[in-house]
Amino acid sequence: MKGFRRIFIAVLSVFVILAVILNTVLIKNDEITEGEYRIEAKRLADDIEDHGSYDLSKYPHLTGVFSSDDGPLYESENSYLIISAGGELYRVEYKQQPQDHLLLLMNSLLAAMFLLVMGLLFYIRAKIIVPFGRLNSVPRELAKGNLAVEIPEEKSRFFGRFTWGINMLRDSLEGSRKQELRLLREKKLLLLSLSHDIKTPLSAIKLNSKALAKGLYQDEQKRRAAAESINKRADEIEAFVSDITRAASEDFMTFEVSIGEVFLSDIVSKINARYAPQLELRATAFEIGRFNNCLLSCDEERLGECIQNLIENAIKYGDGKRIALSFDNMDGCELITVSNSGCTLENKELVQIFDSFQRGSNSQGIGGNGLGLFICKRLMMLMNGDVYAEIKDGEFRITLVVRLA
Repeated sequence: MKGFRRIFIAVLSVFVILAVILNTVLIKNDEITEGEYRIEAKRLADDIEDHGSYDLSKYPHLTGVFSSDDGPLYESENSYLIISAGGELYRVEYKQQPQDHLLLLMNSLLAAMFLLVMGLLFYIRAKIIVPFGRLNSVPRELAKGNLAVEIPEEKSRFFGRFTWGINMLRDSLEGSRKQELRLLREKKLLLLSLSHDIKTPLSAIKLNSKALAKGLYQDEQKRRAAAESINKRADEIEAFVSDITRAASEDFMTFEVSIGEVFLSDIVSKINARYAPQLELRATAFEIGRFNNCLLSCDEERLGECIQNLIENAIKYGDGKRIALSFDNMDGCELITVSNSGCTLENKELVQIFDSFQRGSNSQGIGGNGLGLFICKRLMMLMNGDVYAEIKDGEFRITLVVRLA
């Protein structure tokens, strides 16, 4: 708001200074013009006095000279002044410069411009700055975890979609928090239950193993039964461990997709607009191959998210020389391939790159959590598509399989 006040004061000052300068220039010009026709009238009087005649063409500001013989001396519809020459009075008419009209017109235009600019500034203040001021604390509160922060409703076309998006973000964060708490509670209960269940077979194993160690079972059949009991209890523990492993590796993220139809050109144009300037600054060649503008059956935002994820990976793990988008059509599907030069990943790692928290050998010193390709895989599967990767000619190539509408 302080910045807006400074802008307001600056604009007001500029208009005041401009008005003063222009008015001063016009007034001075008016004075100069008035002095010119008075000088010419004085020269005219000198000519009449000295020569008894005059040449009116020598005086561009004068339009006529009249004596009492030409009619009433002081009656004229034009601007004039009276001079005395050769003992006689003359009415000298001159062109009146329309300085007053010009001054009025200029000030009227300045006033109109001033009102227009002031109106625009107040409109910006009322429709943009004030609503934004009511919203600027919301992201900070959401970042601190305060999901109950009040988000004022704005009907303004500038912030209506923004507040709607912020509300969606808050609902999403709240849903994610509830989901996270539910999963944590379920896993905790599962681990507590499994740890309790493990104690029973573990105790039986310890008892049987101690009995065998001390030679309490003299009969071969009893020793064999004790060994079989140990083996059985070990199988139970192994089953419990499998349950723990499965619980630890179960899906911890939920995704929603809304299948619709979108033209491939719309997706490509958005990707190009986002990454072409960025990669140009990095001196990375960004190539987009030829494609048929087909209609895709997918979630437009989710598909865009997947392609962005792949390009971000190409930027992070490539050598920065070349990133390319290529396209192919096969079996009712559009194949969108993102490739980058400088691949150092090994072929044997390809089978694991779509697992959660899995990072390749080329990720040393590069930030990340190993979830990008996992998320990409899940989203493509939910959109009835697929994704696969390959290494060819020193390039890492990853292809999205998108169904045609």
